[in-house]
Amino acid sequence: MHGDSAALVADARPVLGVSELRYSVAGRSLFAGLDLAVCRGESVAVTGPSGSGKSTLLSCVLGLVRPESGAVEVAGASMGGMKGKALAVHRSRAIGMVFQFGELLPELTPVDNVALAALLAGTDRTEAYSRAASLLEELGVPAGTATQDLSGGERQRTAVARALINSPTLLLADEPTGALDRASRDRVAELLFAMPARHNCGLLVATHDTDVARRADRMVRLEEGKLSPVIDPAGAR
Repeated sequence: MHGDSAALVADARPVLGVSELRYSVAGRSLFAGLDLAVCRGESVAVTGPSGSGKSTLLSCVLGLVRPESGAVEVAGASMGGMKGKALAVHRSRAIGMVFQFGELLPELTPVDNVALAALLAGTDRTEAYSRAASLLEELGVPAGTATQDLSGGERQRTAVARALINSPTLLLADEPTGALDRASRDRVAELLFAMPARHNCGLLVATHDTDVARRADRMVRLEEGKLSPVIDPAGAR
């Protein structure tokens, strides 16, 4: 096989592969054999009722929660096969995470918040700050504003920049618009779902908001331990 063709085949492999995932909490089966794949350039939204396990699924992908059985692979590596420093290093390099409330440090500037993630991953200081400033400019965050003075939408855009700083193959977002007003929600959602094509990564979003979820390339519903495709998002409220 020619080199270019081999590269295309390799790139077509999922950046996230979840197979036969099983996990129980307090005697209740939260995951009963889940299967999910996300590829580069693709966005997938997971919806479902409160308590169905959307956030726990993301925690399994991050390697923070160990399932009872099944496999989670990110960027070709088994999250269950790594521990300690090896897991932390792979997580920081391969995965970017956007939380509902941003989880930014208010005492730092936006560029400090974004660059910190790169510095912790071992990036040179000059390069880390250069990339942080470039991402914030791309995402429309005012450079001269203190983090504590940013609007809710600006804080979430800063959180997206922080998640992208290490050029992850997989971007995760847990209710990323849940704390925003409608106008800010729409702007952040539009930006977030543009990231797979713009940065050649996969995107998995957990959200209760169908209006946000329908922006994804695919939408699945998590309920009673199973994932099922949503064919008609407009009718899935």
